[in-house]
Parts: sequence; structure tokens; C-alpha cells
Amino acid sequence: MNRTKYILLLVLFNFSFVMISSAMVEKRAIYNSYLLSDMSTWKKIIDDMHAEKGKSNQRELELLNYEYGYVGWCIGNKRKKEAKIYISRSLERIKRLDTAKQHLPLVDAYTSAFYGFRIGLEPLRAPKFGPRSLEFAKKSVAKDNQNAMGYIQLGNIDYFMPPAFGGSKEKAIKNYLQAERLMDPISEYDWNYLALLVQIATVYSETGNLEKADFYYRKTLSISPNFIWVRDQLYPAFKKKHNKL
Repeated sequence: MNRTKYILLLVLFNFSFVMISSAMVEKRAIYNSYLLSDMSTWKKIIDDMHAEKGKSNQRELELLNYEYGYVGWCIGNKRKKEAKIYISRSLERIKRLDTAKQHLPLVDAYTSAFYGFRIGLEPLRAPKFGPRSLEFAKKSVAKDNQNAMGYIQLGNIDYFMPPAFGGSKEKAIKNYLQAERLMDPISEYDWNYLALLVQIATVYSETGNLEKADFYYRKTLSISPNFIWVRDQLYPAFKKKHNKL
């Protein structure tokens, strides 16, 4: 009997180790895809994960984060038809996690984000989707005030909302910095952290705080020197515009 229990525990341990290793491989692959602007690899990873049967709630949450990144890229690159496909399946994923009462602060943060994406696709529906996005972002941090993703969404809302409706880049910075504090020390291979640093640098640049912008661009490159988007495009353009050599 004891031998049977031992074998069962060994099998369960090995299975858990394989699952953790697989998740880490994917996390690193997504991170490298972000550094190299290799969105075809990113897309293949999320499509393969989506096709898996019987995903755990944790697995669903990991996939939701990767879909969140891919949808943002699609919208930024005018791939609206593709974005709609991934938004649709992400919303189903959010529904399943919400029904299961799993990771609710993060689920609320992603719900907020996807309302924001839908505004990007359907600007005329902003009066409906905007308040819903703000509502879920606030719920996210109310449920867990250590939830960086919730503060990122609050920052995004302040950043993208027109000033006439209450948007403010100065307020956005405060929420982004709170998210940064919560994410430090950085976890290994986290594309979200790099994206946050880039956004902070961008907002500082747009609000005229050039020293801070320069600091955050350099901080990003100190973490990931091969981050192509920042190394070859954003930071050189910033230095050229502001004569920062």
C-alpha cells in the first residue's frame, strides 16, 4: 500500500514539474518574442495553448495574459479583424474564470482591458464601454490593492481618456508608478514589466519630463539590451527629437 502511494505521489510530482517547466518555456518564449517583435511566434504559442483540452484555471489565466498582449498589438497595427477573433475567445475565457471564482482581481483587470480594446475597435461605443472599463479597474484594485495589473488598467484609462472626460496623463503616471512598485523586484521573463516601463517613458516624454523619460528608456534597456523596439526605434527617436546624445 505504501509503495502504491509512493508511486502515485511520484507520478503527481513529475506531472506537476512537467507542467511548470512547460509554462516557464512558454513564458520565456513570449518574452523573447516581445524583445524581438516576433509576433508570429507569439501567435503560435497562444493558438497552441488555446487548442489544449482541460486547461487548469491557472493555465487559462496565463493564456489570457498572452492574448491581452497580442490583441493590443493587433489593434496598434490596424489588424482589427484579427483582434476581434482573439477578443471573442478571451471574453469567453474571462467568463469561465469569473464563473469559477478564480483570480477575480486579475479577471477584473483583464475585463477592464478588453472593454478598452473594444473602444479601440468601436469608438462610437466609448460612452458605454468607457465607464465599464473604469468600473472593473476600480473593482480590481479594491479586491487586491497589491494587484499591479489593476493599476496598469487605471493608468491606461487615464492615459487614453480625453481630458474633457476626465483623462489625465499626470494621473496615469501615478497609477503606472504604483504598478511598477508592485512589480519590483521584477519577475523573470515578464513582458508585462517591460511594457509598463516603456509606457512610463512614453508618458514622461509626452508630459515634458525628459530626464525621467530618458531614465526609463535606459532602465528598460539595462534589463533587456536586445529589446529591438526600444533599442532601435523608440529611444533613438526620443534622443534625436530632444537632442539627447
